[in-house]
Amino acid sequence: MTQFSGGEGGREGGGGGELVSSLSDGSICIKANAQSCGECIQVSEICGWCTDETFLSEGESKSARCDDVSYLKKKNCNNIENPRGRTDVIQNKSVTIRNKDGNIKLKPEEITQIQPQKLKVTLRSGEPQTLDLKFKRAEDYPIDLYYLMDLSFSMKDDLENVKNLGTHLMREMREITSDFRIGFGSFVEKTVMPYISTTPARLINPCSNNENCTSPFSYKNVLKLTSNGEKFNDLVSKQQISGNLDSPEGGFDAIMQVAVCEVSQIGWRNVTRLLVFSTDAGFHFAGDGKLGGIVLPNDGKCHLENDVYSMSHYYDYPSIAHLVQKLSDHNIQTIFAVTEEFQPVYQELKNLIPKSAVGTLSSNSSNVIKLIIDAYNSLSSEVILENSKLPEGVSISYKAFCKNGVQGTEDNGRKCTNISIGDEVSFKISIESQKCPSGGKPEVITVKPLGFNEEVSIELNFICDCECAKKGEPNSPKCHGGNGIFECGACKCNEGRIGRECECSKDEVRSDDLDANCRKPNSTDICSNNGECLCGTCECKKRENPAEVYSGKYCECDNFNCDRSGNLLCGGHGRCECRKCICDANYTGNACECSLDESTCLAKNGQLCNGRGKCECGICKCEDPKFQGPTCEVCPTCPGVCTEHKDCVQCRAFGDGEKKEMCQKECSYFNLIKVKERKDLPQPTDQSFPLTHCKEKDANDCWFYYTYAITKNSTKEVFVVEKLDCPSGPDIIPIVAGVVAGIVLIGLALLLIWKLLMIIHDRREFAKFEKEKMNAKWDTGENPIYKSAVTTVVNPKYEGK
Repeated sequence: MTQFSGGEGGREGGGGGELVSSLSDGSICIKANAQSCGECIQVSEICGWCTDETFLSEGESKSARCDDVSYLKKKNCNNIENPRGRTDVIQNKSVTIRNKDGNIKLKPEEITQIQPQKLKVTLRSGEPQTLDLKFKRAEDYPIDLYYLMDLSFSMKDDLENVKNLGTHLMREMREITSDFRIGFGSFVEKTVMPYISTTPARLINPCSNNENCTSPFSYKNVLKLTSNGEKFNDLVSKQQISGNLDSPEGGFDAIMQVAVCEVSQIGWRNVTRLLVFSTDAGFHFAGDGKLGGIVLPNDGKCHLENDVYSMSHYYDYPSIAHLVQKLSDHNIQTIFAVTEEFQPVYQELKNLIPKSAVGTLSSNSSNVIKLIIDAYNSLSSEVILENSKLPEGVSISYKAFCKNGVQGTEDNGRKCTNISIGDEVSFKISIESQKCPSGGKPEVITVKPLGFNEEVSIELNFICDCECAKKGEPNSPKCHGGNGIFECGACKCNEGRIGRECECSKDEVRSDDLDANCRKPNSTDICSNNGECLCGTCECKKRENPAEVYSGKYCECDNFNCDRSGNLLCGGHGRCECRKCICDANYTGNACECSLDESTCLAKNGQLCNGRGKCECGICKCEDPKFQGPTCEVCPTCPGVCTEHKDCVQCRAFGDGEKKEMCQKECSYFNLIKVKERKDLPQPTDQSFPLTHCKEKDANDCWFYYTYAITKNSTKEVFVVEKLDCPSGPDIIPIVAGVVAGIVLIGLALLLIWKLLMIIHDRREFAKFEKEKMNAKWDTGENPIYKSAVTTVVNPKYEGK
């Protein structure tokens, strides 16, 4: 048997002795005012009950035993009753792995597709229990298919194609499963007016135009489920068309009978059950029977006599909800094979019936086999979980883990799609109870995949009382002479008795004599105005914040009115008891504000407050007004360390500087050590005390380097580089050569630029001349002052001879 246990809830308290000032989950337990352990654990999963007899302080009520578990521990409760829920797996048979072509043929009841099969869940109010469920589609799973056909006159041509359906469908379904059975039924309409004509002739043959039709009927089971396809063909071929008057048919009556006449008449097995509903018309449903004078609601029972529905004239059509319930109860998946005209109607019906499908039937049903195969593949590729009715106060939620990493929550947490044969999916189911049901008796619920005969049985047990209550002592002398049951460290009073020890009767709760016991000496306030006097004993008020408590014989004490520091109760370094701070170690003061730890006052040189102040309550009080800061090391008006000691170092190391004349008198307060190079100076990482590196300049602009430090024994040490770092004079020749060379280069550069500009200018002028020359046009006429040197004279006697 596998067991899963629930975890514990808790409330974290404030650190450093500070009480939690904000409202927390623990207030749920306090506000419930639980008077017994059983009442306490029903409030919330985080609530526990302290069973220590001496747990309550003076003035605390019995309900103070009920609080957040972690808070009870902080109040030093040693025995806490805090029962937890659990999940036990009772039956956990592995899912079946088989092959259709294998030699071993299993019976339907030997095939397992869902795991586990039986669990026992123990629930505590408010604490959810989670269980894992696995589903795997088994290969070669048996199938029962019942073909329910409308045999009204409009389906005449369809009947011809269905007559050979048995062998053809059997052959196709053998590709899916080796164990397939098929049955056949037909329906027309209720045999009363106005659905059919009740004239004698029409009752014999309801068809006109000399058509040979059979008498009208509501539903007829022609062939119970069989593996003999030839028998199906033979019986279906003998069927005749009938007729009715109105367009909607009585198919719902037939579906109800097919569903509820389960084994003996229809022959359903506990396997995949498919119902193919074939029609070319709409349907009647609950209430339509009134047209024929039928008012009794459908009773959802089997009424087949000689395979014919005998009570169609007595009971109304079933409602859609009634059909959904019966189809689900009997794990029947419905395939609506309807003509295109009625597709919208049956699509809406499909949305109301889980695990159903709609296919478009051709006008003569020639495509019915393909329609059935496609619809079956669609239905079987989807698994949808449903649960039976839950007990009052119990809720259930699902989370699906489907193929390819797809997850679903809320409504989609119940289903997985696109599941192929052999695929495995899982679901995480969370069950939670909000209260203990009346009686507290175990309840059994089931979770099953729609359309499958397998289910998971879950026995729910409820934790309604604590284990310690079973050991209670009735009429205990601890309860004021037997006025209650002493259980779980407290008295559970008998009817009519109250008080922590059941010492009072409800009729005598208040009286002047009893009230006198609730007043402090020389005071007129009852219970210090912080409580109520019950049976002569103060029962202190409860605060909104459960961490804040009144206590004391007269409720004169509390744990929240102590002095504060830094807006923290007792400075965050103590606890408040009866309005006085009890400080933690190393703290003192009215509000525990004063720390006795002097580590916060240590300066970098290891001295308390740098030797210039006193450490009080962990804070330096600087005595020298020039110094300030947390350790009196900051001096805004003081020169720096390097500037302060510059003159003394200069005079002692180099015999120079402003203090040259008074060097021996004023500069002997430190030890001087000379080093050859700067790299030989001590580094901060080499010392265990503060060290300052200095770089200073003398009157000749020479640099000198030194370090200043105060050792642990307060000795002042100065390390100085013995050689000054003086800058060398400038080299004149390179400077002059550089200047001359620069002037020459600048001149050459200017000449080159001028020459380049002149070339560009000349080329532009020449190009302009060439362009004007090309564009010039000369006058080709004769010069008016030009005279030719040749004179031509014509002989007048010459006639061209």
